[in-house]
Amino acid sequence: MQLKKKFNLSYPKLSVLGFFLIIIIGAILLSLPISSRDGEFIPFINALFTSASATCVTGLVVYDTYSHFSVFGQIVILALIQVGGLGFMIIATMFLLALRKKIGIKERGFLKESVNSVHIGGVVRLTKHILIGTFLMEGIGAIILSIKFSYEMGMAAGIYNGVFHSVSAFCNAGFDLMGRYSKYSSLTRYSNDTLINLVIMFLIVIGGIGFIVWEDIYKHKYKFKKYQLHSKIVLCTTFLLIVCSVIIFYFMEMNNVLEDVGIKERALSSLFQVITPRTAGFNTVDIASLSEGSKLLTMILMIIGGSSGSTAGGIKTTTFVVSILSVVSLIRQSEDLNIFGRRLERGVLKQSSSIITIYLSVALLAMLFISFNQPELDLRDIVFEVFSAIGTVGMSTGITSSLDIASKMMIIVLMFCGRIGSLAVIMAISNHTNTVLTKSPVEKITIG
Repeated sequence: MQLKKKFNLSYPKLSVLGFFLIIIIGAILLSLPISSRDGEFIPFINALFTSASATCVTGLVVYDTYSHFSVFGQIVILALIQVGGLGFMIIATMFLLALRKKIGIKERGFLKESVNSVHIGGVVRLTKHILIGTFLMEGIGAIILSIKFSYEMGMAAGIYNGVFHSVSAFCNAGFDLMGRYSKYSSLTRYSNDTLINLVIMFLIVIGGIGFIVWEDIYKHKYKFKKYQLHSKIVLCTTFLLIVCSVIIFYFMEMNNVLEDVGIKERALSSLFQVITPRTAGFNTVDIASLSEGSKLLTMILMIIGGSSGSTAGGIKTTTFVVSILSVVSLIRQSEDLNIFGRRLERGVLKQSSSIITIYLSVALLAMLFISFNQPELDLRDIVFEVFSAIGTVGMSTGITSSLDIASKMMIIVLMFCGRIGSLAVIMAISNHTNTVLTKSPVEKITIG
């Protein structure tokens, strides 16, 4: 009885353990000679870094994926991206459904937390829809990209690249195989290609809005008023962030990286570069060449990230909106957080504040550590790298390959926390539960 209780894991603990095991298995496979083009073992720390980046759908790399890894290694990375994007609980449920196994109440509870669903009822049906929707979207993207790539790469390579980049984009991973043309070039080769830009951006946005929003759109189609409050907040925030950011980016870079390109490429590059920080990691312009203002905008977008229950990272759009609403309510001297004619529950502000505080605290500690460990690195590059890692974005100014073992381990921890959630990691580590039945006396303090 005691042994059974010991292994009765909560979802945060199961999530941390599950992702950790997947990363370790991936690292072992990637370190094998069969995974590299030169047929030699690679340092385990680099294999671990790549596995963590793929599983946590980040995209930061110490090796160019195409030129360093063999086809086997690339397929391992692709599998890690797919598992990491969907979450191991959804993948496990997929196998249980395929084997016609019964899914119990405990498993349904884990699924509910995995997809950030409000209700446990219908969570298995929601999971089925997630799986169907994922493979459908990835399939459509893969077909379009395969046709496009086949013209310049040949049919076999075109199909392979189409599938790889579709899955990577949908899962917001940012891994690419464009090293065949130039190492670490991402999608800069296609900055003026309308079709590839639109397909990749569409996959990133669809993957980043979250599974709950998918279900709402599936059930209610275009009837926005019938959507859940969560879906309304996500869709409106996503739209406003894209529109406002693209205007800011365009004017910041029109005399910099966009100066010598046509109006179509300016528009595509501006749109792409404000969508990909939330949190895909692809880029069609050189990140290191961006103005300081654009880098700051990119970091802000990386911090916000995508939406709850999605393949994206960051503090999430709903957390960002709650923090804005708390400021508005304070200015209006109102105790309630109101939006779209609804009042948010009391605990949501506490949860939101905790997420933001932990997120920024972990990021700042990581910056201090890397700055102390490698003082030769530029602080601005370190800040960008840290927010890219904890936001599971994968964009870099070029310092990833320059990190030493200690700094790489710190980035691995950040990617891990970013994918699972820093709050979830802390909850998994902590065994403390508040069982005190009495409350302490109230006393006022001065704030601000």
